[in-house]
Amino acid sequence: MNSVILYWVLVAVMIVGVIGALVPAIPGIGLILGAMLVWGFVSKFAGMGVTLVVTVVILLLSIAVDFLATVWGAKKVGASDWSQIGAMVGLFAGLFGFLPALPFGGPIIGLFLGPVVGAFVGEYAYRKEWETRKRFQQSLKVCVGIVVGTLFGNIAKALLALTSVIIFVYYTLPYVPK
Repeated sequence: MNSVILYWVLVAVMIVGVIGALVPAIPGIGLILGAMLVWGFVSKFAGMGVTLVVTVVILLLSIAVDFLATVWGAKKVGASDWSQIGAMVGLFAGLFGFLPALPFGGPIIGLFLGPVVGAFVGEYAYRKEWETRKRFQQSLKVCVGIVVGTLFGNIAKALLALTSVIIFVYYTLPYVPK
């Protein structure tokens, strides 16, 4: 394959990675880093020193942002530790298909629903001294907080991913054969 075509195919793969940073079911920053490494081996890493360092830093930042945004969203609405534990359990349960069978989506839907259902159950169980209506309202509030926090986290991850792709193109485009 012509190296120019390969370069632009890899940039397209990186754009899919940017989308993946926003949508949980698609690989994100890891896909971008993988495409960069493929180009690095093809080009003998010409012009890629800064790019790889920035991408690895962005990968670590995106992991932190993802976790912190969800925690921030939950804490903003007064979530208990039980709801956060429930969200983690729900994430794994949804990812590995332990939630009740759905007629569509499978693990992809589980990635979205698992943490929300887990947080709801965890918060509802924690607030057992409250009356049922108040427990239900607080549990719903926690779910909304987690969803909002996750959305903000995903947007931040997508912006970080886009930054790494832009830096890659900026530093490596001069080394692409004409």
